[in-house]
Amino acid sequence: MPLKKNLRQLLFWFLAFMLFVAVYQNIKGVEKERQIPYSEFKAKLRDKQVVKVSVRQDLIKGEMKEGDKFKTIPMPDPKLIEDMEAAGVTDFAAEADRGWIAALILNVGWILIFVFIWWFLFIRQAQMGGKQAMSFGKSKAKQQDLKKQKVTFKDVAGCEETKDELRDIVDYLKNPKKYQTLGGELPKGVLLYGPPGTGKTLLARAVAGEAGVPFFTASGSEFVEMFVGVGASRVRDLFEKAKKSAPAIIFLDELDAVGRSRFAGIGGGHDEREQTLNQMLVELDGFESKEGIILIGATNRPDVLDTALLRPGRFDRRINVPVPDIKGRLEILTVHAKKIKLTPETDLSIIARHTPGFTGADLSNVVNEAAILAAKKEQKSVDLKDLEEAIEKSIAGPQRKSRIISESEKRVVAYHEAGHTVVAKILPGCDPVHKVTIIPRGPALGYTMQMPLEDKYLTSKSEILNRLCVLLGGRAAEEIAIGEITTGAHDDLTKVTSYTQKMVMEFGMSEKIGLQSLKKDESEVFLGRDIMRQAGYSNETARIVDEEIKRIISDCYVKAKAALTVNRRALDAIAERLIANEVIDAAEIDTLMAGAKAD
Repeated sequence: MPLKKNLRQLLFWFLAFMLFVAVYQNIKGVEKERQIPYSEFKAKLRDKQVVKVSVRQDLIKGEMKEGDKFKTIPMPDPKLIEDMEAAGVTDFAAEADRGWIAALILNVGWILIFVFIWWFLFIRQAQMGGKQAMSFGKSKAKQQDLKKQKVTFKDVAGCEETKDELRDIVDYLKNPKKYQTLGGELPKGVLLYGPPGTGKTLLARAVAGEAGVPFFTASGSEFVEMFVGVGASRVRDLFEKAKKSAPAIIFLDELDAVGRSRFAGIGGGHDEREQTLNQMLVELDGFESKEGIILIGATNRPDVLDTALLRPGRFDRRINVPVPDIKGRLEILTVHAKKIKLTPETDLSIIARHTPGFTGADLSNVVNEAAILAAKKEQKSVDLKDLEEAIEKSIAGPQRKSRIISESEKRVVAYHEAGHTVVAKILPGCDPVHKVTIIPRGPALGYTMQMPLEDKYLTSKSEILNRLCVLLGGRAAEEIAIGEITTGAHDDLTKVTSYTQKMVMEFGMSEKIGLQSLKKDESEVFLGRDIMRQAGYSNETARIVDEEIKRIISDCYVKAKAALTVNRRALDAIAERLIANEVIDAAEIDTLMAGAKAD
């Protein structure tokens, strides 16, 4: 259809151009000629002033010796040719009659061109504007071509439990009668929620790919416009499209853009976003499960969604898409590693172990960065060192080798990182130190990389306290070895304060506060309702909280300082090696620690 439309437009413009050329040529041929009486023409002819004559049945045109052009209406004159020969006119000829068509084009052509330009510039544009206005409320959702980009569950790794939940949806779309026979109804809406980058969109596409049904995708922000009623209209249009293609899947990304909780505060709550949400609630109630339409929504903030959207009969199946564990990370790395050339000895399980907390998007970025690093080095394949460098770049940023650090500052940074390392090696329950460096990366002048041996889902009080000691080890090392403290512990102190506040106010790990949660309400402030939000506890409790936070941090600092004082030789050895080599790995750290103890 688009090709035929383009051909018609091309033919139309070609004919219009040819009409313009024809009229232009005829107008161009009409030069300025002076109208004279036939008697004057005969007089000029007898005086031998005429040099050129063109005779037509209804008109005689010619040219004088002075170059003036003339025209006259002919009269019956049988001796005209003899008179021209006697006057010495050598250039005379007869001209064929143009006919009524040429005359019509010549006289009416300019009128037609004017009418066409007026129609094109005003009437047609007004019609198009009307069509655009009528289509303004149409949905911008796109139907994905599953034949070109078919995604199945094989392409999604690291979330087996989530895929098991979604296989029910696929089975229903393929075999709806199996469920309808027993009277069962599958959920109308499925909500995928989890941190950014965990693969929610990819899972929705995989469901459509497995079921082989039309897949309509739209973002929540596409429904909200500055004009009232557009969002609700687009929701209606989207569901109408899906019903025509049923069975089908509608995927709404960033659902929280239109699904946030409704409220009526200052300024009222009857805004465009709420109308869009209300229309979505109506549509979810409006179609029956027999129609075979599944609505899949994805969001990073399920806590802000309206409760009416989450009740049974709407988004009544909520599936968590968590950050992958070590097994899932290995599967994800295996999928992405197929796109690049790896050396045979590269062990992806090491990379999976070194990337706790990484999402699928993070791991994809690590593999891609490793390929880029290998290409810069003009290597033929990607090795383990490239992948580890990509991990460090993802965590701490790119190396800043151009930053020049003075010897005194280099010594401070070396002892700071050595302090973290020694405390982490001495205290039990700390994550193993994988690497220490004083090469600047991003905003950091150096860093100590600790990698857990396994994924942890619970953390004990003693482990948190030891982690605080490790963070404070850098400041303690500066005080012991340098005799002066610097601003280098700024980020460490921020983390220490955050962890300690959670211990006291959320985890119930303070004897004075007891088993109560004083966590701050982080939900959105609704105008007219929560402007004067209270803390939820008394000023006396707040004072005790402050005292407990200060006490815990002070105790951990004393503990870290004591550990470094006892192991001063190890601290000096690691710091001196860092000053000399700038980077120390785990094996070298163990050697230095063992040598210091032997001395």
